[in-house]
Order: sequence, then C-alpha cells, then structure tokens
Amino acid sequence: MPILPEKRRTGMRKRLFCTALSILVGGYCLSGTSMAQDSTPILDRGEGAWSSSVLADGLDYPWDIVRDGERVILTEKAGTLVIIEGGNVQRSTLQTSDPLRTEGGAGLLGIALAPDFADSGRAFVYYSYSSGSEPANRVVAARFDGNTWRETAVLVDAIPGHRLYNGGRIAIGPDDHLYVTTGWTENYERPQDLQSLAGKVLRLTLAGGVPEDNPFQGSFVYSYGHRNPQGLAWNGEGELFVAEHGQAALDEINLIAPGANYGWPIISGDETQEGMQPPFVHSGGDTWAPSGIAFAGNELLVTALQGRGLYVLDRQDRTLQPVVSLGERVRHVLPVDDDLLLITTNRSPRGQGPSKDRLVRLSAQN
Repeated sequence: MPILPEKRRTGMRKRLFCTALSILVGGYCLSGTSMAQDSTPILDRGEGAWSSSVLADGLDYPWDIVRDGERVILTEKAGTLVIIEGGNVQRSTLQTSDPLRTEGGAGLLGIALAPDFADSGRAFVYYSYSSGSEPANRVVAARFDGNTWRETAVLVDAIPGHRLYNGGRIAIGPDDHLYVTTGWTENYERPQDLQSLAGKVLRLTLAGGVPEDNPFQGSFVYSYGHRNPQGLAWNGEGELFVAEHGQAALDEINLIAPGANYGWPIISGDETQEGMQPPFVHSGGDTWAPSGIAFAGNELLVTALQGRGLYVLDRQDRTLQPVVSLGERVRHVLPVDDDLLLITTNRSPRGQGPSKDRLVRLSAQN
C-alpha cells in the first residue's frame, strides 16, 4: 500500500521518506483535546459500538505513542521514532550516548514530550543499554531538530535492567514532574530496597533533580514494591494509577500514594500485610499482561498484551470490562477527541525477529 503524497511542511516539520510503512488517513484530523466523550460512557458500550480502521501498518514493535497537535509520535524499541501527520511519515533513529540494548523487551521504550515541544523539540526518553557487563536503563532528555532526534542529557542513570523486566513508561504528571516506571529485574530484594531504583515508580523534575517533596529525602523513589509496571495515568482529580504485570496471572492496577509499598514480591492478589498496599484491581487467575493506560474523560482505559484488546475499569465493581478485542497484542492507547488510537506489539519479548504491528483507530458509532 503506497504512502500518500506528502504536502509541504516548514520549520521543524521537514519530510523524510520512510520505507516499509504504509499510511491510511482518509481526511482524519488529530486536532482537539483529549477525548470529548459523547453521552454514553465507554463502560456502557458494547464491542459493536466501535468501528476500526488502520492508520499505519509496517510498524516494528512500537512501544509508546504521544501526540503534539496533529502529529502522532511513536517509539519503536529498535531505536527509531516515527512521526505521522496528515499522511506524511518521518522515521529516524535516536542518537544516544551508548548503544541501545534491544534483546527481548529491552530497547527504546517510553517517551514524554516537554510542554514546549512544538517550539523547542524537547522530549524525555527511556531506553535500555549496557553498563559494563550489566543490563541497565536510563532516562534522558532529547531534542528533535526537525530531522534528527538526539540525546542531550542523562537525567537518571544505571536503572537496573533485564531482558524482560524493564518497566519503561514515562509521563509528565499534573504537577509538571516526570514519572518513570522501572522493572524488578527478577531480583527478589530490589523492589523492597529503597536504595535500588528497580521495581519502583520514580519522580523527578524535568531538569533531572529530586523534587523537595518526594516521600524519601534525596531519592527519586515515589512508590515501591512493584514488579513490572508499564502503565501511568492520572484522572481529573490528580489520582495516579499504575498498571503492572503479575508473576503468574495476578496482574494489577494500583492507585498510587506517595511513599507507599505495593508489596511485591511479598504479597500479591488478595494477600495482605501491614504496611503494604493491596492492588486496586487484580486479574486473579487470568492474565491481562497490561501495558499502557490512559484516561478518556473519567474512565480508565487499559491495554492488554495477553488479553489482546482494550479494557475499561469499572471503578464501582473494581473489575476490567472489555471494550474491544483486536485479536492482537495491544501495547498502548491514546484518546483523541471521540476516537481511540491503539498500537500493537504482536511479537512476544520472548520471541525473535521483527514484529508486524499497526496503529489502529477506534471510532465510536453513532
């Protein structure tokens, strides 16, 4: 399927032809604020309430999706960033201070755009690398000049890494601080060790400093006792929710309080222990493998890799209810006006070779 003809762009929006990626747009516009829902809550709609269309295929293991005006920006774990705008496609490799480590689920993972990204090109990125002989991850500042993405500063370094468990989601919160999820690295001590950055939610300033009001003085740690958290989202009241993978089923959605201990690996599921927070919702004997999450209005949407679809949180019953099943591993969701943009990651991190993935739009049926 050919790429649609490119239009002239100025300034930072210079074009770079991208092979192996085909785009279907059909007049679709990304302008507007994050999801203006109609009168029917997502929770009350059935699967038949949505139509789907493919906006992009030929993607290879996309991991994060963000938006700047009418531009959608995707990370691919091999180290590339893809910009899609009105049928134009720009794909380039992030220039980093150390080579990326890309085995398994490691690589170029989360991205967050600075509030002034449209003018400055500033962004924040989470990627995997090797520190000597040890796997590691870091959070860096980066800049896009219209053609090239380049790392400009390391904000958090030497986050313990793993072939599978790296966390990797980053987002700017309503307090204008950067939040970061990190994986437990299959080490049973690190999630409970406040001196380790593994198995945590971290909070830092956009300059890479420790906020004065962090719960542990001088530490990036905001919450701990996490296994492999990959979702971050805030509702309109400022509540922070985190989605994370369980050991064998028992996936979790957690409501985060600063300084709280979420129990891994000591408790999970319905287990309790003094001083540890139980999950807000867990999957019991089922496996969701939740990844990216986002609020559409006041409803929390949860993507599921093993669950192969999109879910919505029923907060009253504390359950996840299906929105739509794609039959594909869904990595993240981005609400845009009344539509939902989904990216897939169809290759398991335990597999080999390329991953045949798509950017899909879900549109609510009238």
